[in-house]
Amino acid sequence: MQKYTDKELLDLFGDENKKHYAFNLIVHKYQQKTYFHIRRMVINHDDADDVTQNTFIKVWKGLEKFREDSQLYTWIYRIATNEALTFLKQKKTNFFVPFADVAHELSNSLTSGKDINADHLEMKLQQAILKLPAQQRAVFNMRYYDEIKYEDMSKITGTSVGALKASYHHAVKKIEKFITGD
Repeated sequence: MQKYTDKELLDLFGDENKKHYAFNLIVHKYQQKTYFHIRRMVINHDDADDVTQNTFIKVWKGLEKFREDSQLYTWIYRIATNEALTFLKQKKTNFFVPFADVAHELSNSLTSGKDINADHLEMKLQQAILKLPAQQRAVFNMRYYDEIKYEDMSKITGTSVGALKASYHHAVKKIEKFITGD
């Protein structure tokens, strides 16, 4: 399959006769990265599938208005992050439970999940990440796993670089404290 640049994909999408083809190429190019970003936030495979699908529905609806101020994936990543955070908030609201209990439920699914094969330290790291507030978890995942620069994260989240650095720093400290048991 031919590799297209984002610019070429957006140009194809602009052609009414090739819109669906271009969108399928965009999904093919970014679906896996998007899924794993969401999965690290919501943990459960089925939930991650649903949130990924919702993300690409929003991408489809908004792609004609995409101004190309940022890279295409940065824009998709922002939508995915917002969808995952919205999902976590709805989960908390739908069950009328505190966020800590949602994190506990996700942690239980992490330890009992058949589809996650991780060693003890990775499991401990994932449990620590689940203890973080949703926004800190998103920032930590973007920086630690996806190695996104703070400037790009700022575009994704609409938060200042300084606030993101502070959030990441606090997340790391909380994770270290959880893992070491201090």
